[in-house]
Amino acid sequence: MSSNPHVLIFPYPAQGHILPLLDLTHHLALKSITITIIITPKNLPLLNTLLSTHPTNIQTLTLPFPSHPNIPTGAENIRDIGNTGNYPFINALSKLQPLIIQWFNSHSDPPVALISDFFLGWTHQLARKLDIPRICFHSISALLIAVLNHCWRDFLPPQPLQAVVQFPGLPGTPSFNCDHLPSIFRRYRESDPESELVKESFAANAKSWGCIFNTFRELDGMFLDHLQHEFGHPRFFAVGPLCSNRVESDPSEGSEVLKWLDKWEEDGSVLYVCFGSQKVLSKQQIKALALGLEYSEARFVWIVKEDNGSLPDGFEDRVSGRGLVVKSWVPQVAILGHRVVGGFLSHCGWNSVLEAMMAGVAILGWPMEADQFVNGRLLVENVGVAVRVCEGADSVPDPNELGQVIAASMIGDSLQKRRAKVMKEEAIKAISEGGNSSKELDKLVNALINLV
Repeated sequence: MSSNPHVLIFPYPAQGHILPLLDLTHHLALKSITITIIITPKNLPLLNTLLSTHPTNIQTLTLPFPSHPNIPTGAENIRDIGNTGNYPFINALSKLQPLIIQWFNSHSDPPVALISDFFLGWTHQLARKLDIPRICFHSISALLIAVLNHCWRDFLPPQPLQAVVQFPGLPGTPSFNCDHLPSIFRRYRESDPESELVKESFAANAKSWGCIFNTFRELDGMFLDHLQHEFGHPRFFAVGPLCSNRVESDPSEGSEVLKWLDKWEEDGSVLYVCFGSQKVLSKQQIKALALGLEYSEARFVWIVKEDNGSLPDGFEDRVSGRGLVVKSWVPQVAILGHRVVGGFLSHCGWNSVLEAMMAGVAILGWPMEADQFVNGRLLVENVGVAVRVCEGADSVPDPNELGQVIAASMIGDSLQKRRAKVMKEEAIKAISEGGNSSKELDKLVNALINLV
């Protein structure tokens, strides 16, 4: 057996989940941890940079993606089918258990721990069969996990929920519209076998030996404390933001955007508009957003997916000079970090939230699904770095109101911009040597070493 701990890492194949866990894997590899990553063939390219950076201490366990009647052949990542695919994906991946056990039992230096995504709670049972501790990786905020835990515990069996759901047991007693609760919970159907496996998976997360969070105490501390009290053990590791060392694809692909940004002199004057890798806006939403940007008179870069339908006639001509519409991949971290970008019109996905926070950029939130409404509340009401511009996957904002909010947020030094700069300092401090997240990463590494 090697002197360094060997850890098995199992990411969930959705961009918002897998990217931060791969970032954590990079940090663990830098600490001389030996790592095996469970991956399926079509997700393997996501590991290219990581494997070339750490050729000696990161290996892969590449397993075939199990077939499922509700997953099209060839789909291995949630971006292939959208958010509705989570129940089938969770259930399909649980069928890998026998292959993982077989690999483990034949390994000359088997792992001493399993770190797996919180959507893979069934791996708690797997870890028990392997007789190793399972550490649950939460790719999102502690507030979201606190809300989810209360949902699974307090609102099942299913019952008609009030239009507004109260959470009196959580710090600050937050409340949410019923249809703004996390969609992974709202899709549950009693007695449906796939729903029951998902429910059991989330219950198993609370029994994990340890918990890792992609957040930091200055952002999410009271909810981390709340969860630690509920779970009743000290092995909590808040190690975020896990995006500071993210290596993007060839930056030359987005060089025209960065050159366009370079020509502006006023810091913080450009709005970046992007809704992540999954969401496709309707034609009505595109039109309303385009008109809102036009009416705002703000400078902007808008990432429009090619399948997003057509922009209003003459829009690009009318905003020429102050607005840039891009229909290709762009280096989001580099754009957010550019000195002239001061705002981010976003769906409030947690990866995008943390990237904005590391860049010190205010958020104009349009949450649409999944965890995004909960994230939006944290950003607007608890942290003060965001304003809401719209809510809901099918909502269409009023262009005049949207234009006014954009203008007010981008002109000068708004409250949200000032708060964003403060949170940037806190985020950088957290991951720097001696910061809370840096110290908790060291605690995690020591906990793994002590398992050898």
